[in-house]
Amino acid sequence: MNVLINDTPHTLPEGATLADAIAALAAVPPYAAAVNRAFVPRSIHAAHVLKPDDRIEVIRPVTGG
Repeated sequence: MNVLINDTPHTLPEGATLADAIAALAAVPPYAAAVNRAFVPRSIHAAHVLKPDDRIEVIRPVTGG
């Protein structure tokens, strides 16, 4: 299935979860994730099944002062 991860096209297997998409990026914590602009808590990343054409955003917090 085709999805967008951080505006880049990716192909994931049917039934892939948000955790699978994050693993495809090799994202290193800390990060937050959203699917179709809706925040998804880390505790359910492995249970959140993706659908074709979902838009996934994985963002890192920015600190500064």
